[in-house]
Amino acid sequence: MGGTTSAGSSKKARKTYLRTVQSVQSTSSLLEGTRRDSPNIGFSKEEARRLHHPHDDALMVSIQAGEYNIHRVLVDNGSSEDILYYPAFQQMGIAKERLIPTSTPLVGFGGTTVYPLGTVTLVVTVGDYLQQITKDVSFLVVDYSSAYNDILGRPTLNAWKTVTSTYHLMIKFPTESGVGELRGNQVAARECYVAMMEMDDHLQAMNIEEQRTVVEPVEELEEV
Repeated sequence: MGGTTSAGSSKKARKTYLRTVQSVQSTSSLLEGTRRDSPNIGFSKEEARRLHHPHDDALMVSIQAGEYNIHRVLVDNGSSEDILYYPAFQQMGIAKERLIPTSTPLVGFGGTTVYPLGTVTLVVTVGDYLQQITKDVSFLVVDYSSAYNDILGRPTLNAWKTVTSTYHLMIKFPTESGVGELRGNQVAARECYVAMMEMDDHLQAMNIEEQRTVVEPVEELEEV
């Protein structure tokens, strides 16, 4: 949570953000009967047969960003930001001068706070021709250990009007030529899960060793 979302970083901006949705809720009855511009989007049983079931795998896709095909991109409805991890940023050869500084932190599970290096805007294309979309996406660049290269969060998912199905490991979105789709990679999702768990074990082991070093006596103990 956090970052450069539409809620803003000040208390006043957050209160305004809350009031706007309250006003929409109170007038929702006026919106009934509004003409539907987008096609109906659904998922079929056939689209789930390519997967190993049962599963609890993450929805992980590949996208085209600029001149690069980026794999291990996590589709995360729970993220308030689109994230590009710094190692991927470096591999893409993007100049640091393109980073726009930001001081708004990201807050994760357990209250862990991470300050992004900045934001960078990339042209992202998803889907197959002709059912594809190309949009500018502003990523927060984060220097943090992860098995993922990218996270597609709510800003982009909502801008694309996507419908996600973690059961089918797919996202679908409306285009001018019909419904586009992007399938997840179940193998990559499990590889990343294993990598993240092993990474966590390694970090815990390091922390334990650091704590042992810190509490070593600075002189010989005296028995009392």
